[in-house]
Amino acid sequence: MTVTIDSIIEQMGRLQQLHESLLALSMRKTEILKSNETEALQDILVQERKHVQGINTVEKQRMASTAAWAETAGLAGEAPTVSEMLEVVEGQERERLQEAYDAFILVLADLKQQEVLNAELTKQSLQFITMSLDMLQPSLTNMNYCTSSQGGEQKRSVFDSKA
Repeated sequence: MTVTIDSIIEQMGRLQQLHESLLALSMRKTEILKSNETEALQDILVQERKHVQGINTVEKQRMASTAAWAETAGLAGEAPTVSEMLEVVEGQERERLQEAYDAFILVLADLKQQEVLNAELTKQSLQFITMSLDMLQPSLTNMNYCTSSQGGEQKRSVFDSKA
C-alpha cells in the first residue's frame, strides 16, 4: 500500500473539521454554563464524547498513514510527526502539508482557549454552589435545640468536604 501526502493531508482536513465542530460545541457549552442549563450541558457533553471518539479514530488512521508513508520514504523508526514530515517533504507537497498543519494548529489553539474559559466558568460555578451551601447550612453553635451535653465532634456529610 503506497500512502501519499494527499491522503495524510485529507486526514488532517477531517481532523480539522472535527476539531472545528468540537470548538462550536465548546462555544455552546460556554453559553450553557453561563445560563446554568444542566440538562443542555449533559447533551453537549454526550456530543463532545462522540466527537472525541471520531477524532481518535481519524488520528489512528493518520498515524497509520504516516507510518506507511515513512516506510515507503525510507525513514526508520516510528510514524513521524507532521513537523518531521515537513523537514523531509519538498515542493508543492510541502506547501500543502504546511497549510493543512497551520490551519489545524490554529483550530487547536482556539479550542484550547475556549476550554480554558469553560474550565474557569465551571470552577466559579462550583465555588458559588459551595458558598451557597455553606450559607444555607446552619452552624451547630447557632442551634437552640442542641443540648450542651451533646458536645464532641461535629458530623459532616460527604457534600461538606472540600474538593
